[in-house]
Amino acid sequence: MSDEMNKNLTWSESDVPRELRERKTGQRGCVIWLTGLSGAGKSTIARELERVLIDTGRMAYVLDGDNIRLGLCSDLGFSSEDRDENIRRVGEVAALFADAGMVAIAAFISPFAKARTSAAEATPEERFFEVYLDAPLEVCERRDPKGLYKKARNGEIADFTGITSPYEAPSNPAFRIDTSKISVREAVAMILEKVI
Repeated sequence: MSDEMNKNLTWSESDVPRELRERKTGQRGCVIWLTGLSGAGKSTIARELERVLIDTGRMAYVLDGDNIRLGLCSDLGFSSEDRDENIRRVGEVAALFADAGMVAIAAFISPFAKARTSAAEATPEERFFEVYLDAPLEVCERRDPKGLYKKARNGEIADFTGITSPYEAPSNPAFRIDTSKISVREAVAMILEKVI
């Protein structure tokens, strides 16, 4: 949106402050941003984390890359610019969830550092946790849950992160988890211990 259009907009504060929502829900809203290559375990860990949080009486919701691409960002392609816009939009949505007192779990490759920074800026710093799921490329490629690496290697997918498009690893994540060395349950326990 242009600056000219923005000048006519004003952020509308809720009559219900975040603190009241958090008292009512008994939890602190936040964003847990899972980033890493395809096959690093983002969706699997996100779903298990959501399940554990819900089972313990917390409100949580997974914002999954494919689901967002099928709806909110269905108008975007996979150019660098479109990928950045995809992540910017998700960052804004995740911030709204956190402001509502929920735990928003974002599971996105989010390959570019600049876009991840943009997503983080939508949420207060102390409520945004970037978790780098750092599995080696060969492990991710061996897992290949959707067969995407094979398609990328065969030239069927252009600009595929890790093969024909770069992944800029986080320089200062809240923490790093090597999913080639620990189980999904262990990864979820680490996240819960450090974030919730």
